[in-house]
Amino acid sequence: MRPPGTQPAARHTPLSAEEKVRAEANFVPLVAEHLRSGGRFRVSADTPEMVELFQGVARRVGDLLGRPVVSYANGRYIVIAFGEQATTSDGAGGRPRSSSEA
Repeated sequence: MRPPGTQPAARHTPLSAEEKVRAEANFVPLVAEHLRSGGRFRVSADTPEMVELFQGVARRVGDLLGRPVVSYANGRYIVIAFGEQATTSDGAGGRPRSSSEA
């Protein structure tokens, strides 16, 4: 029994596989634009499902922009930002890795 005047805890309905694919595809252009203009993107990601979704977005944005992109999650938010440029022994840039691939 809840104390009077309190609200029940919000229930999260998991995204379907199709919704995950659509969400990732739709967030990529938005996140890419934020990185181009400000160097980072921050969004609420308080469930493992949302963290996973935005880590996928970060990987796709890195591939799209051809630059290393990293993501940092703290249980409330996820921040997506440009990472350090990886270099090989010949000085050429390597394929960027998101923090979830490490």
